[in-house]
Amino acid sequence: MRQTRGTVRLEPHQSHRSIERRRLPRTSVSFGLMYSGISGEDVLIGDATVVDLSEGGLGLRGDIPVQIGMELTLFLYLPDRDEPLSILESTVVWSAGSLFGVTFRDLSLPDGERLRSFLHTQSVGQA
Repeated sequence: MRQTRGTVRLEPHQSHRSIERRRLPRTSVSFGLMYSGISGEDVLIGDATVVDLSEGGLGLRGDIPVQIGMELTLFLYLPDRDEPLSILESTVVWSAGSLFGVTFRDLSLPDGERLRSFLHTQSVGQA
């Protein structure tokens, strides 16, 4: 791993998991997500598949590149309901090609409860 101008660049033999420093464990999942943000003067709208999830953030594979530090709005299409779970404020904390990770900065109480309930159901199902 080499550091260039304050960003981490992964070498081919490293995975993003080898440099993680998480406070909350993530659960492996696979479901859809839409994300949007501002990149310069452009509005960015992308589709993604969530690959892991916790109460504090998620990892995903997106179709539109993002930059570390970018602020995103997320719409998670959890399989428990038809309407998406909305996360209005999140920040990109790492990026490696189409894979990137975000931390949640603002989650409403009902959406936080829904997320915790979903994660609990997933952890019970994987046990």
